Amino acid sequence: MPSIARNIESTIETFDRGRIFFADDFTGLASPETIRQTLLRLSKTGKIIRIAQGIYCRPEIDDRLGLGVIYPTLEQIAEAVAEHNHARIVPTGEYALNVLGLSTQIPMNFVYLTDGPSRTIEISEGRGITFRNTAPKNLSFTNRLAMLITSALKSIKRGNVTKEQISRISELLHKEDKDSVLADLRLMPEWIREIILQAYDE
Repeated sequence: MPSIARNIESTIETFDRGRIFFADDFTGLASPETIRQTLLRLSKTGKIIRIAQGIYCRPEIDDRLGLGVIYPTLEQIAEAVAEHNHARIVPTGEYALNVLGLSTQIPMNFVYLTDGPSRTIEISEGRGITFRNTAPKNLSFTNRLAMLITSALKSIKRGNVTKEQISRISELLHKEDKDSVLADLRLMPEWIREIILQAYDE
């Protein structure tokens, strides 16, 4: 049994610093209980950090500035979960608004639409990530900016979009390849299409 635990530990030591991994990555190497106990021991020694149930990280260590352990961001965790589940994700709500500079509010909880399973991951200190299953159409964007703008505007809702927000969207669009954005027009509600097209006409 100790050799099996050591095998798990040796595998983790090959991971790059900052890599997020999952307990079930080791399925086949040992029993679920042995995996759990090994990861628990490594967490207690500080070799890894436990992000949430079944989710871990071999943390980056900042020795230069003395910051110590650097925890992954919610965005990094969400992307790792999506990759692990072979799923696509689209940020929604306050997070999408913040990314675009349409809001200065930093959300405690990130909400994503996904073609994977719906679930909520509790991280710590009230922070969390929620995945909500949605229709494939909402995840078919090829341009990330078009996707974020659509998601953010849906969150604001028609009639609540301010002139300042439209101005910011226009600024972002003029820095993006126009043809790439327009290729995703068919995926947007009509009122969002109008905002995009008006921005390019200015």
